Amino acid sequence: MSDSRPATTSTDTLPEVITRYLDAHRAHDGATAITAFNAGAAVTDDGRTYAGTEEIRAWLDRSATEYTYTSRLTGARRTGTDHYTATHHLEGDFPGGTVDLHYRFTLRDGLVDRLVIEP
Repeated sequence: MSDSRPATTSTDTLPEVITRYLDAHRAHDGATAITAFNAGAAVTDDGRTYAGTEEIRAWLDRSATEYTYTSRLTGARRTGTDHYTATHHLEGDFPGGTVDLHYRFTLRDGLVDRLVIEP
C-alpha cells in the first residue's frame, strides 16, 4: 500500500535525479539536465507538452535563452510514491516579472518520467 499523503521534504533530501536536473537547469546545462529523464519522458511547461528526450532537449535549450531570470528553490515535498513537488520563485524579464512555479516530478526507475511546471 502506498502512502499518498503529502510529506514535507527538506530541499536537501530531494532524490538525486531531481536535484541534478534542477541544478543543471539553473546553470543552463542542457547536456546534464537531459540525463535526468528517461527515454519516454514528457515535460509540460506553459501549457505545452514536450515528449521524448529530443523534444525535451530542444525545450531545455530554448528555455535557457528565452528570458533572463533568477530562480530560488523555496520548498519541496514528497506528494506520493515517486511524486515530488519543488517550488521555485523566479524574478526576471519575462511577462509579469515574478512568479512562483511548482515543478511536479513523477519518477520511474530512478529517472524523471514526467515533469509538469505550473504556477
